[in-house]
Parts: sequence; C-alpha cells; structure tokens
Amino acid sequence: MMAERSRQRGGRTAVPESPPVSASDLCTEYSLSCRENEERLTGMISEISGLSELFRVLSDETRTRILYLLSEQELCVCDLAYLLEMSLPAVSHHLRLLKIMRMVRTRRDGKQVYYSLEDEHVVSLIITAREHFIDRR
Repeated sequence: MMAERSRQRGGRTAVPESPPVSASDLCTEYSLSCRENEERLTGMISEISGLSELFRVLSDETRTRILYLLSEQELCVCDLAYLLEMSLPAVSHHLRLLKIMRMVRTRRDGKQVYYSLEDEHVVSLIITAREHFIDRR
C-alpha cells in the first residue's frame, strides 16, 4: 500500500523505471539480430538526443499554424494575431518558444518585428508533415 502511494504523483501512477536490459537477460528464444551493427545503432541513438523536444514544440496546433503561415511569407505579431484570431500576448508566447527552438528568426524594421522561418530545414519539416497528413486522409 505504501509503495503504491509512493508511486502516486499528481493523481497519476508513476511507472517505475526498468533497469537496462542486457543481452544475457533476454529470453533464449530470441536471437539478437543487431549485434553486428550494435555500435552504429547505439551511436544513432545519441544523434537524436533532444529531438523529442522539437516534436513537443511542433505538437501544439497553434505553433504549427504559425510555422505554416511563416512558410508562406514573413509576418509580424499583429499579422499573425489577426490571421489566427488570437491575442497579441498569446501569439508572442508561441513565437518566443519557436525562437528558443531556433525555428523562427526576427527582423526589426523600426518598431515592427517581423518573423520568418529560420531556415529551409523548417520548411522541409512542414512540407513533409503536411504531405504525410494529406496522404493519411
């Protein structure tokens, strides 16, 4: 009972972390096919460290809409707020997160700040995701 309560956090049950699995712990019925590429495959895992953070940012519908609009043209916060029918502070909040993730960049023209996509990689992400979404319909 106490162990069960100790796993309770915020109304959700925390899943205890499993210890790493070693090849000797695996059932003898299974043969590991990755042994010859083990070093390369484990190296690939470290290459994508932090990638889930990018997808977390992209998982928000508003941020996806902002990026899609910016893939068409450079826009200021006022333009985005108008097009998305949102408040300026709400749009600014999303733009700040996108800027932290280096997905958008800014250009100042007097008092106005214009936003555009950081580079072609962001455009490629959006185009690929859009094609995948349309193909799934």
